[in-house]
Amino acid sequence: MTGSGTVAHRPLAVVSALVVLLGLLLIGNGPADAATGYHRYVALGDSYASGPFIPDQVGTPFGCFRSNHNYPSLVARGLGVGSFTDISCGGAATPDMTGSQSVLFGSNPPQFSALRPDTDLVTVSIGGNDIGFGGILLTCGSESLLNPFGSPCANHYGDQLSQRIAATAPKVGAVLAGIHQRAPRARVVLVGYLRILPPSGGCWPVVPISRGDVPYLDSVEQQLNGMLAQQAAGHGATFVNPYAVSLGHDVCQAPWTKWVEGIVPTSPAFPVHPNATGMNVVANQVLAGLGATARTAQPSGTS
Repeated sequence: MTGSGTVAHRPLAVVSALVVLLGLLLIGNGPADAATGYHRYVALGDSYASGPFIPDQVGTPFGCFRSNHNYPSLVARGLGVGSFTDISCGGAATPDMTGSQSVLFGSNPPQFSALRPDTDLVTVSIGGNDIGFGGILLTCGSESLLNPFGSPCANHYGDQLSQRIAATAPKVGAVLAGIHQRAPRARVVLVGYLRILPPSGGCWPVVPISRGDVPYLDSVEQQLNGMLAQQAAGHGATFVNPYAVSLGHDVCQAPWTKWVEGIVPTSPAFPVHPNATGMNVVANQVLAGLGATARTAQPSGTS
């Protein structure tokens, strides 16, 4: 009788164990906002946040070129937040945090208008347009045509770009202070820029930057990211620096390896901007910076 009772209770014991295991699995993989405490997430920033030409382009105004696979969207899905607002916009600079930005087919409202007192997570990518990112590329590209192996861009700018970065520092600091003022409960994450160029050499004419200008412009980007890190540290923000992990994934690499597209993109993205893989990388870096488990798609070509 004892033996038959033991056998009879085995199915019940097995079912009970499976229920407990299932419960543990559900708890472990439930929405991350329950674990991390993030419920209202607002994404601010420029085109390195918005993701121009990366499918699918969504939202208004169209001229902001926001992708639903940009890093903010991937972070929002990874965290499972209840409320997500992406007001990032291609071409944005620090004044566009507090003022409206005219873009193709419309106007983007001041990005700070998305912030609320109960916003508890904010990411921001800003600073590149303040130093004239687009104009620098055009100037250096045109200068390279007559001197592909020299350093005409460095000769043209000298210390000007370092001075621009120094002048942008207090503007970035004001952005961070403004976020804290409008969303005092928020965790603020300032996101740096993926590596654009290799340390040296380059790939002229595919990417028309003269050989001698490659290390110069790479050092400028390092200065920009360094300034962002300093401003984050001085204004109570977390700094995420994807530059540090993107060595070997610059614009000169093979299509399946690069995280930033070149002048002629080989995957859907705007020239000299992150592609979908690059956005995945940045999203995972942000999640790691928040102490959350990366739950976005693992990018190919990582090392």
